[in-house]
Amino acid sequence: TSEFDNFGKQWYQRRVRGEVGANDIYAGQMAVLGRSEVAPLIQHMWDQEKVHQAKMKELIVEHRVRPTVLLPFWRAAGFALGAGTALLGKEGAMACTVAVEDTIVTHYTDQIREIVEQGKEEEYRELLQVIKKFRDEELEHHDTGMEHGAELAPQYKLLTKVIKLGCQTAIKVAERV
Repeated sequence: TSEFDNFGKQWYQRRVRGEVGANDIYAGQMAVLGRSEVAPLIQHMWDQEKVHQAKMKELIVEHRVRPTVLLPFWRAAGFALGAGTALLGKEGAMACTVAVEDTIVTHYTDQIREIVEQGKEEEYRELLQVIKKFRDEELEHHDTGMEHGAELAPQYKLLTKVIKLGCQTAIKVAERV
């Protein structure tokens, strides 16, 4: 197996973990804000994440990618992040969405660039289509968060910086475990 073939398997492992985390972030936000005026908006983004997670689960079975033993940790961390930021109100939840999605959009873009630079567009055609579709939806979530008051969250810059650092750390850990 080539190093780049390992890229494909590692990519699926990371993304399934990421989509599980995203799903649980929205679950945490809905646990706190599920009866608020922002609930339908969060539910819409959560529904898209559920589709992402289902697609990733389908692909890991198809490509025989092993699951992670850290899944319970990812789930708890995602829920805690979602609920914790939602306790700051709608703006806190939207700031969380902006920070997470900004990190993920950058991550997806880096992965697209890596595939293209390797000249593997044909080999990873299906993967590229999935990445591009999900990246565009994550960008939509980012923009939705900005449009709905993310920058009004308490300590917005500090909050989003800490969340981005946490996301980047999670990505690095997912690459190694």
